[in-house]
Order: sequence, then C-alpha cells, then structure tokens
Amino acid sequence: MLLEENRQLRTELTAVKLMTEKRTTELFKSEERFSLAMRGANDGLWDWNLETDEVYYSLRWKSMLGYKENELKNNLNTWTSLVHPDDKDRVLEKVQDYIAGRSGSFEVEMRMRHKNGREIFVLSRAFLVTRELDGKPVRLVGTHVDITDRKKTETFDEKSAEILEMIAIGRPASDIYDAIALLYEGRHPGLRCSMLELHGNKLLHGGAPSLPREYCEAVHGLKNGPDVGSCGTSTYTGRRVLVENIETDPKWSKIKHVALPHGMRSCWSEPIKSSRGEVLGAFGMYYNHPALPNEEESNDLKSAARLAGIVMERDQAQKRIRTLAYTDELTGLSSRVAFYQHIEELTKTFGRRNRRFGLLYIDLDDFKHVNDSLGHDAGDMLLKTIAKRLENTCREFDFVARLSGDEFCILVEEIEEDYAANVAQRCLEAISQPIELSSRKLTPACSIGVAHYPDDGEDVSALLKAADTSLYEAKENGKNQYAFYKPELTQKAEYRFQVEQNLRDAIEMQELSLVYQPQININTGEIIGVEALSRWHHPQLGQIPPSDFIATAERIGMIKPLTEWLLKTACRQLVAWKEEGFTGLRMAVNISPSHFLDKEIVSLIKRIIVETGIVSTELELEVTESVVQTDPRNLTILQNLKDLGVLLAIDDFGTGYSSFASLKHLNVDCLKIDKYFVDDMLVDKKALILVSSMIAMGHKLGYGIIAEGVETPEQLFLLKKLGCETAQGYLFGKPVSSVSIAKLLNHKRKLQSTVPLMDARAEIKTKLMER
Repeated sequence: MLLEENRQLRTELTAVKLMTEKRTTELFKSEERFSLAMRGANDGLWDWNLETDEVYYSLRWKSMLGYKENELKNNLNTWTSLVHPDDKDRVLEKVQDYIAGRSGSFEVEMRMRHKNGREIFVLSRAFLVTRELDGKPVRLVGTHVDITDRKKTETFDEKSAEILEMIAIGRPASDIYDAIALLYEGRHPGLRCSMLELHGNKLLHGGAPSLPREYCEAVHGLKNGPDVGSCGTSTYTGRRVLVENIETDPKWSKIKHVALPHGMRSCWSEPIKSSRGEVLGAFGMYYNHPALPNEEESNDLKSAARLAGIVMERDQAQKRIRTLAYTDELTGLSSRVAFYQHIEELTKTFGRRNRRFGLLYIDLDDFKHVNDSLGHDAGDMLLKTIAKRLENTCREFDFVARLSGDEFCILVEEIEEDYAANVAQRCLEAISQPIELSSRKLTPACSIGVAHYPDDGEDVSALLKAADTSLYEAKENGKNQYAFYKPELTQKAEYRFQVEQNLRDAIEMQELSLVYQPQININTGEIIGVEALSRWHHPQLGQIPPSDFIATAERIGMIKPLTEWLLKTACRQLVAWKEEGFTGLRMAVNISPSHFLDKEIVSLIKRIIVETGIVSTELELEVTESVVQTDPRNLTILQNLKDLGVLLAIDDFGTGYSSFASLKHLNVDCLKIDKYFVDDMLVDKKALILVSSMIAMGHKLGYGIIAEGVETPEQLFLLKKLGCETAQGYLFGKPVSSVSIAKLLNHKRKLQSTVPLMDARAEIKTKLMER
C-alpha cells in the first residue's frame, strides 16, 4: 500500500512539474510577445521582481531618459533616483493598492528626470503576475510612455485659456503681455519674448518680463524704420523679420550696442496686426545664441503675435469707446454717460449758487409700434429726426441727451418763471410735426415729465425719480402731454412699486381669491351662470383693485400664472357645485388679451379641462374686442378653442374700433354689451339705438346677448323689451363668495313663474345680502 501511495505521489509531482514548465513556457512566450509589442509601440518596458526588488529596464525605457544600455542598474533604486521627489510616494502608494487588490488596475502619471536635467512626463501602466500554486504576487510588469508633448500641450492650452479669460474680464494689457511672454518662454527653454506697441511711428514698451529693464527702456520710444532692429523693421514693413545674428546683421547696426551687453544674439520679429490688417506693434523672440527658428518656433511666433493682437485691438477699441462714450452714436446728441456727468456737475454748481434748473424727461409715445410695423431702420430715422427737432427747440446752452431707446432728457436753466414748461410745450409741438417714414406719413408724439432742482430733488437720484414719476403721470393721463412733479405722485409711484413687489409672491403663493357674479336669464329669473372675478386683499396695502394688480401682472409677466390659477380655481368650483346638485351652470372667465394671443393658450385650456373635470361647454372664455381682429392668428386661436367645445364671448362689446369688421369672421357664442351703453340708454336716444342695434344684429348673426352693469329695474325692463336674454349687474347682486352663491342656489334655483320678475330680482338680491 505504501508503494502505491509513493507511485501516486510521484505521478502528481510529475504532473505539477509538467504544468509548471508549461506555464513557464507560456508566460515566457507571453512576455516575449508583450516585449515585442512594446518595442513596436515605442514604449519602455519594465519588469519588477517583487521578491528580490530586481527590476528589468528595457533599452527603450533607458533611452527615453537619455541613458544607454549599461548606464543604469537593474534595481528599484534606479527608478527612485530618477522619479520626481513629489511624485514618488504617490506612485508607490498606487503600487501597493494594486498589489493588495484595493485597486483593479494600475495606471499613473509621473515626472522623471532626463539625463540632461530636464523633466519628462511618463504614463506608466502595469499588470500583476501571480504564482500559480498560492496566488501570491511575484512580479509587476509594465510600460512607460513619454507623454511630455501631450502634457506641454495641455499646459499650453490651459494657460492660453487663462490669457483669453484675462482679455475677456478686462485685465490690464501689461499683465496680459507678461502672461503671453511667459507662456511661450515656457515652451522653449532659453527663449525671451517682448511685445512693443506702435503709436504713430514710435515703438512703446508693452511687456517683456524676462528681458533686462535697461534694454526695455533703451528701445522704448524708438522710431520704426527699414533698418531699426527686428521689431522696428517688421512694424515698418508689415512683414516678419528673422535676424540670426544681431552682432553681424546690418538692421541692428545702430542699436546692437543695447542688446549685446545683455547676451542677446538672435531676434525674430512678427508684426502684430488687427483683424483689419493694420499694424499695431511687434512680437519679438530672443535667444542668447545665433539661431533661426525651427518649425515649432516659427509657428509659435505667429500664434503669439496673433494673441497679442487681440489684446492690442481690445485696448484700441476701449480707447475709441471712451472717446465715443460721451456722444450718442445714432443721434449725435450727448450720451447717457455725458448726461449723468453733466447733471452731477450742475447740481453741485447750482447748489452752491442757490439757483434752479429744470429736468425734462421725454419718452416717445408708441415708439415700439413704429419699430414693429415699419422696421428698425425707420425707427432709427425717427429718433434722428426727433433729436434734431429737440436741438432746434432748445437754446445753445440747454443740455440735450439721449438716454436710451426712445428716452431723451433736457436740462434747462430757469432764467425766468415757467421756462421749463415753455420748453416742454415747444417740444410737444415740434415732435408732433408729421414725418414720412418708409413711404408712410406718421405723426409722432411724446410724453414729458418735468421736475425742478432743488424743489423736487436735491440730488441726482431724487431728481431723476421725480422726473420719471411725472412722466408716468403724463402717460397715464392720456400721453402727448407734459406733467409736473407733485409729492402725491411719489405716493402713487411707491404704491405701484409695492403692488409690483408683492404681486409676484401673492400669485405664486395663491394668496388671491375669487368672487362670483350671477348671470340671470331675464325671461325666467333663473341663474344660468356666474362670472369669476379675482380679488386681492393685502395685509398692509388692503383691498387692491383688480384694475391695479391685473395691469401690473401684465407688465411684470405674471399674467399667465395668474390666469392659470383663476381658471383652475373657477373650474374646480363649478365642478364642486355640480357635485352638490347645482347643474346647468356655466363659468365665465375673462382672459387677458396678451395671454389670449399666446400660442400655448389652447393647450392650457385643454389641460385645465382634463385636470378639473369640467365639461368644456360649461366654460365660457371672455375676450375683449382688442383681440377680435381679422388677423389669421387670432382667428386660428378662436377656432381651436371652439374645437375644444368651450364657449366664447366678446367682452365690452361696442367699445372697440373693430366690431363690425370682425363679426363676420368670428365663431363666438355671445356678445356682452358694455356697461357704458347700458348706463345711458334711458337718457340718450343714440345710446338706446346702439343697444337695440347690437341686440338685433347679434341675434341675426346667431350670437347670444348679455347686458353688463344692469343696476335699475327700468334698465332691466327695457333690455327685456329689446330682446336681450341675459343680464348681469348690481341689480341682482354684487360679486360674492362661492359660499354665498351656493346658499343662493340651495334656496331656489328657479323662481316660480307666478312671481313677477322684479320680485324675483328682489329675492335673489336679498339672498345674496344674507351671506
């Protein structure tokens, strides 16, 4: 049995030996193939024996660092002596992580010292060789790839980006010149760079951080010419100048005495040009030995000059900007900058002398319409004409400026009482003279706010605020007029500001509320629907009228979220009433003209119908006549809404200018006669004829009629006689909460037919007052 065991053991040992030999042969072949592959890829091979610390370095590995085959020993100390001290610990830590299995691969970048003393960047990759029997790591085999050129390119690109950022943020040209010089000096050891600006025919020092100060001072102010060194010649001829030897080149004969003492022996110069080809200066490269540029240096000379050209062109543009800053380019009037400078000086001077001056703040009325309809070229022509008219209206020593767009200001010294008012009136008259633009006759108009120093403001900020406030008042009062500043206008302006500041939060936080006004069938007394109206009660400002906050919402771009909230709330309320058993009602919601013409209004309505569950035919959208035009866009939106099944009503019918021209194109459901006509129809025969005509015409065109603002029994009786079927107004009750409407509906949806109409109205009104 013992013999049998020995035979079996010998068999296993033989098998292990064969397997080991096979494995060794395979490993040898694998490594041989790997070495050949690395040789072909121009990579250096290293093989570290982890048990003996012997390291094999291939010939390519050594030559990459400038060494021959026998100049480096095959041990780990060779690598530790050549790797950069700041990189050694980091690399060894990565090695240990890889060997210990804490990292799945080994790849690291490091710096190593070349034999000539320079640094090269190396990318090292490796794989681990383990023993078959116990899996213990025994060797680390890897490659070195010289990535110095790639790293230099990366560094160059990073520093170039930093220089472009310096240019973009407006850093001083001298700082940027130094950064450019150092950028290219870093690419070519021993190189020194300079930049000279050309002013007229003189060369002025721009930047040369590595050149001696004495040399820079010596060439500063030199006149350029055909034989004035490399840079003087290149700026004169506009062509590159390459001087291999400063000491012998005739172009340097007159100035070589300032270069040779500082070791400069060669100089190459590239003219720096603007984007228009104008010579702005020169970029110079210097070496301390005679030389001509190689291909890389030649390309860098060109790119450096182009980069410096961006800086020089930027600086020249800034100088032109400073020159033009005080003149409005379009009109030739004083600019905004000049205006602020002048009014600052005026307040100081007049403050010391206790004198008074007037500020006229002028804004053209409906200038945007000119740009939109006739184009910006026509708008510019109008602004030029207005500027000339304003200049001709004022005295020579009055100060006229264009602030921006269609805003102008005039500063007038008050040599007599009401002189500013006289100037304002003359400006209104001068501006309103007809003008022909793009073959169309136009009559411009403007609004003017007038404020006085020191009465309305003792500093520039207060005075401008006063003038702006009075300008707003002139606009509100109907435009084409001037208005003086009054203290109460500031209160109005502050109120508008507070409304604007608080409205955004109120809409976003849904702090507004809705009230509902019944719409009554005149013949039956039945409530057939309600109109949803928004209300806003602010804790500090109190009850804010809808006319104030809706106009503000339009101005600050919040009308869309306001309308969306209103629609959702109103539709959900109608659905809630239906669930309580109150059916057959419709919900009317007014849509802002600007929002109605938005391309997304149809999708918004569709989404709200789906989200709230309202039946589309129970929703009535009211739009004003201003959007009921024959414009195909308007008609398309109207038709798309009708396709959804919603009802459409023309609100405030009769107050617009396009009613009859538009009616034949429209597909709407009803017309709402404005309160303006209802108020006057009992005392004004023309108003009565108009109301009667609207009702008759609407019926013949297939529209329903709703009369707004019904306040007296007599009005109701007359409307019924004229055939109007629906009424809405204080006669039936003011807008009330949803709870009050529910109580009214719960009491009696339809009055008995034996109850006279007036009694029905009285009963409805009584119930509404019980809220």
